[in-house]
Amino acid sequence: MSPGRRWWAWPRELRRRGVLGLNGRNGEYVLPHNRRGHYPRVDDKALTKRICESKGIPVPKTYALVERYGDLARLPEMLDSQRQFVVKPARGSEGRGIVVVADHDGNTFSTAGGRTLTLADLRYHLSTVLSGLYSLGGQPDRAIVEQRIVRHPAFETVAVGGTPDIRIILYRTVPVMAMLRLPTAASRGRANLHQGAVAAGVDLRTGRTFGGVCQGRAVSEHPDTGASIDGLMVPCWDRLLAAAMDLAEAVELGYVGVDFVLDSTVGPVVLEANARPGLGIQVANRRGLVPRLEFLDRQPEAMFRGELRHELIARLAEL
Repeated sequence: MSPGRRWWAWPRELRRRGVLGLNGRNGEYVLPHNRRGHYPRVDDKALTKRICESKGIPVPKTYALVERYGDLARLPEMLDSQRQFVVKPARGSEGRGIVVVADHDGNTFSTAGGRTLTLADLRYHLSTVLSGLYSLGGQPDRAIVEQRIVRHPAFETVAVGGTPDIRIILYRTVPVMAMLRLPTAASRGRANLHQGAVAAGVDLRTGRTFGGVCQGRAVSEHPDTGASIDGLMVPCWDRLLAAAMDLAEAVELGYVGVDFVLDSTVGPVVLEANARPGLGIQVANRRGLVPRLEFLDRQPEAMFRGELRHELIARLAEL
């Protein structure tokens, strides 16, 4: 490192650059705009899926909902016709507790990350989900067994061992920032920044990627494949934006993150929504959220209805 050069910034410098911090996110956007009574609509993934289905928003098909320890005895019967599936806690966060099974014979289960589980191992994992090991606040939980999404071929060279996802943050039902998260060997095939995935910012107007971050550092290439993460075109971008806005309206949260995956045949499907989306999206986009949020607060209420929101999206992308 050259003399006098810093690899960090003071909080006041970040504020000057429009970077939103945790206190600002919670105090100025989450608490004033997200009614506490509406949190279960996104904190419970099973409920989120029901809301999506009622609005015609695509979600992975649910194969089973494991609610009681007694259900574990019927596990072979539940999974008999599904060679691939995903197990996830209904109230989990940060990707914890998710198991992706790529194949099984009823007794041995091979995960997408290369692990081998026995039927007893899988039952034990489900029991830990039910106990609340991965849930928000450690409360008793349910386990969702759902369709495994087949990765879209557009991401073949920039994803390792798993399926990428797209996060869109919305404020007052308008998309304000987006990123593409790409699994790595370090993240064990999961598109989770906390576990080592790489992310690239996405231009709101075009759906094209730019910038990038991995393990808290700016990057422009995938750490495993060396492929550029700049200039990728996210397929079905207009459909993604429309579905995100529909879901934000349905859950009635003013500040919310929506996560999508792209299936090779179905296209965009909603994985989950989050009332407290993380702030790493700013590093991936190499710009702060504050100017965009403040811009929306200056707009007349009429601009937040229908197609007028697309005009706001185009103007936000320039900030």
